[in-house]
Amino acid sequence: MLTLKLISEETERVIRGLQKKHFNGAREAIENVLAVDKHRRETQQALDANLSEAKKMAAQIGMLMKQGKKEEAENIKATVAEMKETNKQLEAEKSKTEDELTTLLCQIPNIPYDEVPEGAAAEDNHVVKSNLRECVEGDTVGNWTTNPEVAEAKLPHWELAKKYNLIDFDLGVKITGAGFPVYIGKGARLQRALINFFLDEARKSGYTEIMPPTVVNAASGYGTGQLPDKEGQMYHCEIDDLYLIPTAEVPVTNIYRDVILDEKDLPIKNCAYTECFRREAGSYGKDVRGLNRLHEFSKVEIVRIDKPEHSKESHREMLEHVEGLLKKLELPYRILLLCGGDQSFTSSICYDFEVYSEAQKRWLEVSSVSNFDNYQANRLKCRFRNAETKKTELCHTLNGSALALPRIVAALLENNQTENGIRIPKALIPYTGFDMID
Repeated sequence: MLTLKLISEETERVIRGLQKKHFNGAREAIENVLAVDKHRRETQQALDANLSEAKKMAAQIGMLMKQGKKEEAENIKATVAEMKETNKQLEAEKSKTEDELTTLLCQIPNIPYDEVPEGAAAEDNHVVKSNLRECVEGDTVGNWTTNPEVAEAKLPHWELAKKYNLIDFDLGVKITGAGFPVYIGKGARLQRALINFFLDEARKSGYTEIMPPTVVNAASGYGTGQLPDKEGQMYHCEIDDLYLIPTAEVPVTNIYRDVILDEKDLPIKNCAYTECFRREAGSYGKDVRGLNRLHEFSKVEIVRIDKPEHSKESHREMLEHVEGLLKKLELPYRILLLCGGDQSFTSSICYDFEVYSEAQKRWLEVSSVSNFDNYQANRLKCRFRNAETKKTELCHTLNGSALALPRIVAALLENNQTENGIRIPKALIPYTGFDMID
């Protein structure tokens, strides 16, 4: 959440940032926070003054009793007793105000960096890079194709999955429901190959592998901002009050909740493979067919904890890492800088990676790489001790998909189909143990 220091010292910048993010009632929300915080501070001041006065009066009572001034001492005792009751009320009011302030702050999203473009929705995002060749006239995609001999007759991945017995969507419906596919034979081996490939590449880039739980408590969901904002999109185990994770970002980042790190240990670089679970409530239509949108899927996540002055460099390195994966997989991709209105609740800046599906003639998002500045860290109370000043400061947190498997699999199947089967990219062959799916 935003810090009170930022809100109070740079009020207008915060309001402008929230407006760029298309947060309704930005000024009213910030003014409300400032008013509640003022009341909190006034209550604290009154309480501190009363406690100080009561302490002085308590000292007077002892002196008066020694001097034999019992009646005067008893009068002061009565006054102190009244002050204690007042202090109880002030304590209760302070606690109530603090809870109200926390609730208000949790409802306010992070503000975007200055370089984030204006815009309300996905169509306003900026394409900053693509490995597609020069577009031909009348062609919005370009003339990139892995297999020109079958470019006119490409099958979508759900048909390829059935043709080569790779994924059984109907069996998943039988066992669980829609959005829970069953991977079979080479389809399952391809999944495992991608997971191992992504983890090995992350290790080569200096990330320490973590194997976290796939269920978390409410405090963890709150720490990274999934709660209370996105509880409707998470699977909730009500009896135990636990949540199935939507991404490894949640458990891995929460390793550092309520932790004070040494500056010399930053940046911390972790990666994790987990299953991810998302209700995807309200998702319907052709865009959710096959692997395009699932309730359960595999993903490798990279997470960094860094100091403020280095976090932008960390973000750049993470973007290069994800781009390197897509290059090695030989996939057509593009990188988008998300506009203010299309950013997540918690991010300061976010780049999406999309791969092109030749069979579906559309772009498929496969990764989001975000810098959250100190927004998550403030909720997590994740801090580091400055080596020079010895004071504690809030860390910056970053994360990115490296990568999410379903749409990568969809693109690999669709873009690499040939008359003889589906070609496996060279980088994956050591992991699959086969070079063709036929």
